[in-house]
Amino acid sequence: MYGLDLADNIARLRHERKITQEELADFLGVTKASVSKWENAQSTPDLLMVLELATFFDVTVDGLLGYEPQLSREQIRRRYGELSGDFAKLPFDEALGKVRSLAHRYYSCYPFLLQLSILYWNHFMLADTREEQLKLLEEADAWCDHILENCSDVGVCGSALVVKAGLNLQMGRAAETIALLEPAAEPERLAGQDSGLLVQAYQMVGEREKARSYVQARQYLGLLNMVGDGMLSLALYEDDLPRCEETIHRLKGLMRGYQLEVLHPNMAAQFYFQSALVYAVNEKWDEALEALGAFEKCISRLLEAEEITLHGDEYFDLLDEWIERLPLGNMAPRDRGFIYKNVGESLGHPAFYGMRERKEFQRLVRRFTNN
Repeated sequence: MYGLDLADNIARLRHERKITQEELADFLGVTKASVSKWENAQSTPDLLMVLELATFFDVTVDGLLGYEPQLSREQIRRRYGELSGDFAKLPFDEALGKVRSLAHRYYSCYPFLLQLSILYWNHFMLADTREEQLKLLEEADAWCDHILENCSDVGVCGSALVVKAGLNLQMGRAAETIALLEPAAEPERLAGQDSGLLVQAYQMVGEREKARSYVQARQYLGLLNMVGDGMLSLALYEDDLPRCEETIHRLKGLMRGYQLEVLHPNMAAQFYFQSALVYAVNEKWDEALEALGAFEKCISRLLEAEEITLHGDEYFDLLDEWIERLPLGNMAPRDRGFIYKNVGESLGHPAFYGMRERKEFQRLVRRFTNN
């Protein structure tokens, strides 16, 4: 699918120039039979002849060979979507082989290599054994190192650092994760002030629409961070039920106000699932089932949508433009089939063992394990 296309390109470019094989052969000082063999992939021109062909057709050598060392943003999004779907549809080793082949081919396309690292991060758990999972995480970690050592794009390198930290955490290397992220977390770095200054600068030069768009993006990310940090708090304080219940109460109010279940059902689903775990750990079975009911509602919203995408709403009416500038645009990082599989496995969490005989819980399990 991604092989070189020298033979086809010579024939295509020759037809576009409206010249015969004989005319091309005369220009290059070779026989018509040589040109015919090149176009039928029976032989290939030597290096000097490739240079002459590229000059004659006024294309780069890469263009003549059909080799694309760099991918456009749209190409990266399309191939990420294909590969994400492969993990849900193909045997795991086959999907993995396609990723590795593309990583080898586009090893210098750092934005794409970054997305392949994220792809591994999102799907490594599909490997059969912990040893295989660690191997994949190590592989993605090495890609991040390659990006950090060679890429000059500050944004790509910053993202690669965060992904590397996440991969190390999955490998149980908490100390390495701290070493990578702690410097950026120091208060004197005035985290977040840069974007606030940018909004003010847009206002000063009269670009109010850009200022508004950026403010909406900051609000949106702040909302997701608040809910995400709340989930971490629930996990850290699961033995302090009163505190957890207050956290759940406050976050539900925030989510209701911003209509997060519609705006970002995946984030809302994660919150309700974490809430269910807290209640289950504390043997509050009715509350756990209620939280799982809200979780199911969010997952249903995801699965019933024509496409699983990130999007704004009537309040965040300038958000879609900002989302489009993300590396993957509005594309979901995981496929619909993967969501079913992941939800089914999540319901097998040991914390839910005490309510396995309840009919409502059994219905949930059946729904997400029979697809």
